Amino acid sequence: MVDLTHRVRAWPIALRDLSQDKENPLPEDFKMRLTRRQTLLSAAALPLGTAAMTGAAKAEAHVGAPDLPTHRDFMVGDIAVTTLLAGSRSVPDPHTIFGLNVDDTTFQEASEANFIPSDAAQFFFTPTLVQTDGNVILFDTGQNAAGTVAALEAAGHAPGDITHVVLTHMHGDHIGGLTTDDGGRTYPNAAYVTGQTEWDAWAAMGDDGFDTKVRPLEADTTKVAPETEIAPGVTSVEAFGHTPGHMAYRLDSGDASLLLWGDTANHYVWSVGHPDWEVTFDMDKDAAAATRQRLLSMLADERMPAIGFHMPWPGAGYIARDGDGFRWVPVSYQLM
Repeated sequence: MVDLTHRVRAWPIALRDLSQDKENPLPEDFKMRLTRRQTLLSAAALPLGTAAMTGAAKAEAHVGAPDLPTHRDFMVGDIAVTTLLAGSRSVPDPHTIFGLNVDDTTFQEASEANFIPSDAAQFFFTPTLVQTDGNVILFDTGQNAAGTVAALEAAGHAPGDITHVVLTHMHGDHIGGLTTDDGGRTYPNAAYVTGQTEWDAWAAMGDDGFDTKVRPLEADTTKVAPETEIAPGVTSVEAFGHTPGHMAYRLDSGDASLLLWGDTANHYVWSVGHPDWEVTFDMDKDAAAATRQRLLSMLADERMPAIGFHMPWPGAGYIARDGDGFRWVPVSYQLM
């Protein structure tokens, strides 16, 4: 296990009483909602992004789908897990992103069979908070600080509460929230964890986002290999392909487990249902497809829940085998 105990803040941070939210719901003014077409984006050239927004627009547009809560609590044994809705937006022409190796008719038929349009998709951006053994760990930071911090605060946490930030990979919608609009650290008390292979690959790319957001944090970053326990009950899992060193993380507590799969699969139909379909943003498409097949098979066989960064809100579900592919089964009340 990586020794990160020296990074934990001096005072103890206890797990939240999850019943508190039910008895004392947050005021409505914490739940900022926008229309479906509004967007949350920061710097240009994000994998699923568009043009940059002003700081004021970011602060206002942290949720892009109507009437959705900004967070959802789950329990995995004794580990508290909270998904954070940092943003949502509509994406046109999804066949230019998913199913690059199939024709329009095949794509349309798969969409219609699942009651979704083939000419647009709704994307969700979902960092995840994990609380275990006094650590408050944020997995990925969203497209910018405003969206993630708003959801985090609605869930009862301040940025200063975060003891560790874990980056599954270096795409802009996962690292964009590392810094505030003025360039400061969003999570001032946090240490950072990412994969060694991922770090090395991006450090050699000359990528502006990595060089601006991530490289300055190197002195406070622990770089790990797969199968490393980064905190009690939290283990890195190889998920290479989407990016050179993309990593998933497995949570284990007692008899309960859950996989945080990052961007292993980015749509519940076009990636989960068809793991061999090529995706624009998978840097190594063959490796990404093999990773999807391997991890989705594991989840189906072990009947283990998973959280995907871009899965439909609240981002959690199960995987069932379905013909040559798989089927996403959204979580309802199983993890309460």
